[in-house]
Amino acid sequence: MSVLQLTEETWLDLTVNFVPIGILAVLDVMFWVYNPWGWDLWFVFWAHVLTVVPLVLLTLLTYVSGRVIQRDERAAPSEAGAGAEPEAETEVGDG
Repeated sequence: MSVLQLTEETWLDLTVNFVPIGILAVLDVMFWVYNPWGWDLWFVFWAHVLTVVPLVLLTLLTYVSGRVIQRDERAAPSEAGAGAEPEAETEVGDG
């Protein structure tokens, strides 16, 4: 079953981006709940701009990179070594 048209293998490739996404989401929620600078509009605005904008951009980048990874996996040869050049064999002489 594919979620967002991405395979399980592609999701596994994208798991490295889930940690920063989670950190940004937790920080944004914490700024709403705890709000260390008070409810001054200037600080509230910048606290959320500096967490929400990167969160949205990273989420979008993760999805797009997943689509590109999946597209390239479909376009790649089915065998791992099919596209690689064979290594040249060298003979050691007596000199």
